[in-house]
This record gives sequence, structure tokens and C-alpha cells, in this order.
Amino acid sequence: MNPPHPDSEAALELSTIALFEKLGYTTANCYSEWNSGTSNLGRETRSEVVLISKLQPALEKLNPHLPKPAINLAIDELIRDRNALTLANANQEIYNLLKDRVTVTYRNDDGEEITENVTVIDWKNPTNNNFFLASQFWITGELYPRRPDLIGFINGIPLIFIELKASEERVELAYQNNFCDYRKEIPQLFWYNSIVILSNGSISKIASLTATWEYFSDWKKINNEGEQGIISLETIIRGTCDKTKLLDIVENFTLFSEEQGNLIKLVAKNHQYLGVNNCLEAVQNIRENQGKLGVFWHTQGSGKSFSMQFFSQKVHRTITGNWTFVIITDRDDLDNQIYKNFAKTGAVTEPEQNVRANSGEHLKQLLTEDHRYVFTLIQKFRTHKGETYPKLSDRDNIIVIADEAHRSQYDSWAANMRTALPNAGFIGFTGTPLLVGEEATKRVFGDYISIYNFRQSIEDGATVPLFYENRTPKLELTNSELNEQIADAIESADLDEAEENKLDREFARELHLIAREERLEEIAKDIVSHFLGRGYQGKAMVVSIDRFTAVKMYNKVQHYWQQQLTDLQNQLLTANTSKQEQLTAQIQYITETDMAVIISSSQNEEEIFNKKGLTIKPHRQRLAKEKPGLDEKFKDANNPLRIVFVCAMWMTGFDAPSCSTIYLDKPMRNHTLMQTIARANRVFGDKVNGLIVDYIGVFRDLQKALAIYGSASGGDVREGDTPVQSKAALVDELRSAIDLTLQFCTERGIAFDKIQTTTESFARTKLWNDVVEAILINDDSKQRYLALTQNVNKLYKAILPDPAAGEFNPSLYAFAEITKRIKQLTPHSDITEVKAAVEEILDRSIGTLTYVIPESRDVPPERLYSIWARLTLTPSKPSLHRVTNTPKQRNLKA
Repeated sequence: MNPPHPDSEAALELSTIALFEKLGYTTANCYSEWNSGTSNLGRETRSEVVLISKLQPALEKLNPHLPKPAINLAIDELIRDRNALTLANANQEIYNLLKDRVTVTYRNDDGEEITENVTVIDWKNPTNNNFFLASQFWITGELYPRRPDLIGFINGIPLIFIELKASEERVELAYQNNFCDYRKEIPQLFWYNSIVILSNGSISKIASLTATWEYFSDWKKINNEGEQGIISLETIIRGTCDKTKLLDIVENFTLFSEEQGNLIKLVAKNHQYLGVNNCLEAVQNIRENQGKLGVFWHTQGSGKSFSMQFFSQKVHRTITGNWTFVIITDRDDLDNQIYKNFAKTGAVTEPEQNVRANSGEHLKQLLTEDHRYVFTLIQKFRTHKGETYPKLSDRDNIIVIADEAHRSQYDSWAANMRTALPNAGFIGFTGTPLLVGEEATKRVFGDYISIYNFRQSIEDGATVPLFYENRTPKLELTNSELNEQIADAIESADLDEAEENKLDREFARELHLIAREERLEEIAKDIVSHFLGRGYQGKAMVVSIDRFTAVKMYNKVQHYWQQQLTDLQNQLLTANTSKQEQLTAQIQYITETDMAVIISSSQNEEEIFNKKGLTIKPHRQRLAKEKPGLDEKFKDANNPLRIVFVCAMWMTGFDAPSCSTIYLDKPMRNHTLMQTIARANRVFGDKVNGLIVDYIGVFRDLQKALAIYGSASGGDVREGDTPVQSKAALVDELRSAIDLTLQFCTERGIAFDKIQTTTESFARTKLWNDVVEAILINDDSKQRYLALTQNVNKLYKAILPDPAAGEFNPSLYAFAEITKRIKQLTPHSDITEVKAAVEEILDRSIGTLTYVIPESRDVPPERLYSIWARLTLTPSKPSLHRVTNTPKQRNLKA
């Protein structure tokens, strides 16, 4: 047989098999497994996915003390039908059997009933297990047979799924065309699966069986030294399928979490795996480092709370001792949130009241009991001046995990934690770097133990980039020092009643300016127009300076929201047929949109709010009684709760991935600012970026507002790097993406100017046909064009609303026209959705011209006419955006 072409998928598969052989796996091409009429792997039917011929001898080897009936019972339990369960539930059930052993009950020779635990995998000694890689392994589902590229087995259990594509093909096709199909047609294979790897050699992705495409991630480093393979596929195989690493990932870096009523499986990303293993080394050397386990700085949105769980889970599994983890936060809502995070994954199974310490004495009592986790607030370590904090426990198997360990409270009371728990280990988890001068934090926790900064996170696709837009109202705050002064005063973020009153006294004049009715009216009106004018319709947070202003903003936004609804309803009465559909959709969206106020409670709050002419009761009732809770509704992308008004709650430790916009009207900086704006940096669906709309002027001096991100912060932060950029950079990125697409067209001899100047129908149609033919010269060209234009459309939606949007309309129209014609040529294609998408883009782009952003130049009337002329295809058409030098594009998932 001739060898395959070196650029083919078959060649890539052979090289991958050779790599597995180097890692110590036995391998077999199973394409002809059934040629003799029976399976040469011992399977009775093609629907079987567990290789009993390998499982049985492995169980006998790992459990030499058990009789054959016990082994057979364990096999029966592992291979029994689980079709009645959801795929995730079936996978979790089998995962628990693999991890915690299979419990069987049998009768011995004397007739006694014996219960034993049967080990399926030796987690500590990789060489005690059988590692086998099957290629071209036929599996029959309920209706159809399927043949995955590569399946990796441990002791006959199929834990690894690998689908390959030729190097010139998009990796996403392995997800769309293969993995999703296999998951549906041969689900029994995925009852057992631990990791899914998709690759074309150059680009490789890994995730769990429940992940959607956007959550598949790179694996860029084999180890902490940064070692990489020749290509990404070698890196990901050596980094995850090496025998020791694979067992570690399956045993210690896998979680199941209940999210909005669905069970999802989580497998650690590369940065979590390497970072947490650094922490394990520190625990193993806990005496030498005197309990200073280090500071774990992984930027917000990159999975820090799950890293905590991977860390604690691995300590419990692999380091001898009856460990208790004390999880410390500095706000009650965060304490509640972090408990929920641990409870959702099953790490904590005890009721909340049994493990949340409400006082120092209660914490002392809990530490004398048998709890794997205890949750408390740093404030429990507070003392009055001159007092010494009492010792709570002498235990040396306590590890204190401090969430956001840099904040001022930790500096104040860190020494008291040491006094209270003199033999404990201390580790700080933070989403922002330590400030120069935060020496108290380092004295308790030590130096950085793992760093994953915002730039690495964006490059890896773990988070989306953040952009800001200054929309400072005309009633501008003139005191340039005001923001800094107030930011200092409210750095603790969540002010209690006494602190709120103190702030009122010290900054009465300044706060009056910020909360001036005319100013808030202007901002509320702008929020409504901006929110409804966005291209990507994610959820939004409105951040106000205090609880009262948050309620005021809710009332004012509601007013202008209803005003907008009335305007659209009036327009509908006189609209022509083509416009009615669009207006009806807008009216429906506005009508169904829900909003809520999310603020902490205080004593006598109804009376206090009433004195200010405000009502808090309906908001408090929603927070206290609504089911599902407002937090669950906001996290659910499909729930119409789309805008929340906050001042402190939900600004840290709260994940709602579909949130894409933060309306910021509160002075803040550094840690508090970064934690707040990072609510918009989570990966979700087609979200390209998060947008911060700045009404308070925080970003006028970006370097000052985020001084913690200077190059002195460490972690490979380069001079000038910031975790948020001006929205102008996003507009430039769109401009570059259009240039790249036009360049692609120019290289194929496409001359848009000729189309623009041709008005005769036959001739014009012929020109469009020639354009389409030039792009469809082969499938690669077609796919490249569609990927380029999809990127352009994503970026265009991301900048809306923006006065610059009109500049791009001619190019967008041309691209959309080509796409529509390409889709028309696809057999049995339904172009209704394509046409609707094109019309929506054009409608939105025209609509944005009515928005006026302060400090931006207005769009002149002749420019508006030019755009309309282009869209109506009259001879008076502007030239398309010209090709310029194209900077490197960010790698958006096309």
C-alpha cells in the first residue's frame, strides 16, 4: 500500500499513533477488526465500547485478593446499559466508579455475604495499567455505524477521544461534523470519556464531552518549563496523554457542576493544570516554607474558583492527612457565592449552616469537628486596637484559601489569621496582581506561585478582550481629583450603613454632583439608546456609586425604556409592510426585557429609602423571594432579565458569561475596578469582547486607574499592557478585518468599483456572477471568504452603536451580497436567515448614525446621504473602504 500524502489526515493520524507508541501505548488499526467474522479484540457486538478482553485481566491484576464472581460483578456494573440517563449523568456515574472503585456484594464459599470495593485503575502507578490506542474503531449506534479516528483505552475503558482533520481544514469542522454527530449517534462511547481532543495538527483543542465549541481550549505547554512539541498536536498529546499526566487529569482535574438545571463536565485548562500542580509542590514543602504556600494570580474569568477546587481536591486525594480547607472572603455575598460554587460540584455536601462560620468562636468549634471545608469572612479576625487575637487551632493540617487576598482587609487582619492558626498553610487566590507595597499580603502568603495574566488569557481564548468607551455626560464632573478621592474612600466596595453615612458627610458636595438629577437623567436616556443599539445583544450591569443611586437609575431607565416602547408602537401604526416585521421584533424585545436592582440590605432601609423619596420594598422582595433567584435568571442567557443595577453586589465572584456590557458610573480603580469590569470578559457564544461604557471618567487616565498593571507587577506584563483598551482599537480591528477581506477579493481579480459604476441590470448581474465564480474557484477559497466575512460581521456587531459604523456600510453590503449569492447556489439551502441577518446588520448600521457620543465628531449630512445611496444601489455610490497595510488579526473563532 502506498503511504498517504504527507499533508493528509491519514498521514497526521499515523504520526499521532507513532507518538502514542513512544508514550508507551500499544496500538492497533481496527478497521479490519471484524474481517474474520468475529472481533479480534474480543467484542461480541460492534455496539460494545468497553474491551472486556483488557478490562478483566486488569481487574484481576489490581484486585488479586478478590474471587472471580466479584470481578465479574464489577464488570457487569461498568458495562450495564445507561441509556435511561442523560449523557452527562451516565458519564458522572461511571467516573465515580473509576475514581472511587466499584462496590460489589457477593457470597463466598461459606455462603456469607461479602462487600468489597473493586479497583478499576491504579492512579498512583501508571505502569500497573494497560494503555491501548485504537484507530479506525467501528462502533454501531441505534441507527448508524460510526468510526472515530483514535480512541485511547485504560484497562479497556475508552477515556480518550481524538478526531483529526487535514492540516488545511478548520478544526471546528471536527467539532461540528464529527464529534457532535458521534455524541448523538454512538452515545455509549461517551459514557466513559474523560477528554476530547480535536486537531488539524497546527491547531489543537481539548475539552470535556459536554463542552460547546467556544469552551474548547488550547494546551500550549507540556510542563511548567514551557516545553512545546514541534506542532500543537504533539504538545497537546504529550501534555495530556502521557500516562502520568492523563491519570492526574482524570483523577484530580475533573469536576461535574450543576449549572442552570444542567449537569456539565469540566476538565482543567492548561494554565489551571500547571498552576495547581505548583500549589501541590508548595503543600508538600509546607514545613520548609513555614506555611507560606504562595499567591495564585490568574486573571478574572479564567476559572480561578474552579482552580481552588482542583487544588483542594488533589490535596485530599494525594497528600496524606485529614485536611480542612478554610475558605476566606471579605464580603458576605461572596462567602455565599463561593459556598454555592463548591456545593454545585459536590465538593461540599454539608448544609450551608454547618460549614459557614458566623463568628470566631463558631470557627473554632468547626475546626474541632470533621469538616473538609469551612467558609468564613476575614472580618471574623478583626480586633480592637491593642487586642491580641486568640488562638483558634493548633492543627497543622489546615490550609487557608483567601479569595482576592490583596484587598485592604487582608492587610489589616492578616497577622490575626496567623495568630489564630499558627500551624496552618496559607495560599492567596487573586484575579489581579499585588500592588507594590502590599507587603502584609506577601508576609502571610509568600510570593507568586502561579501567574496567568490577562494577556495570556485573551491569547488562549480563556477570556475575551475588554474595551472601554467614554460617554461622559455634558454635566461633567470638573474636579479632576474627585474620582481618586472617592475611589480611595470606597475602595472596600461594599459600604455598610455607618460607612455610607461617613461617605455622605465627607463627600456631600461631590456625591451631590454625581447623583444630580439632570446628570442621571442624561445617563439613563443614553443607557437605553446604547443598550438597544448594540450589535451583540448580551446582558448588562449598571454600576452606580451607592444603593440609592442604583434605585434612582432603575427608575429613570424604566421611564426612558417605556418612552422608547411607546415611540416604536406609534411608528408601527404608520409603518409599511417591510418595516413592520422589524418594529414588531423590537417591540417584543423591549416588552419582554426584565430589569432588577441588586443591592445589599440594611436595618431600617425602608424608612431610609422613603426619606430620599425612593422605594426599596419591591426590589427587596424580588431578591428575597423570587424563584428561580435573580442570580440564576441573570446567568441564564435565555432569561429576559437583561439589565441589573448594582453598586457592590455581583461585582466580584459572580459569573454571568452572557453579560457583555458594563455601564460604569462609580469612581473606582485598581483591584476593585478590574474585578468590576471583568464581569464582561467571560467567553460566551459569539461574544467577541466585553464593553465598558464609562460615564464617570475613570479611564481618562488609564495608566493611573490600573496602576497595578504596570510592568513592575511581574507576570510577564509588558510596558504599556493594560487589561482594557479604548474602543477605538476595536474599530481599528474591524477596519483591518475589512481590509484583509478586500485584499482577498482583490487577489482574485474582483473589482467592486466596476460593479458600483454599472447600472444596467444584465451587465450588473453578470458582474456579481463573476465575483461569486472567482470566490468559488475551490472549496478552500469559499471557506476562507466565509470565515473572513463572519469575522467582519462579528466585529461590526461588537462596535455598535458607534458613529464610525456608517463608514463600513458599503463594504459590509458588498460582502453580504456575495454571501447571499453563494448561499443561493448551495443545494436546498434556505437563505431566509441569511437575508434576515444581512438586513439586520444594515438596519443597525444605519440606526447607529442617530447616536451622538460626546467628544466624537458628528456624521455630516452628505456622508449620511452617501451611505443611503450605496445601500439603494443608485449610481451615486461611494468607493469601498480601500485596502491598507493590514496588521496581524486577533485569532477570532470563525
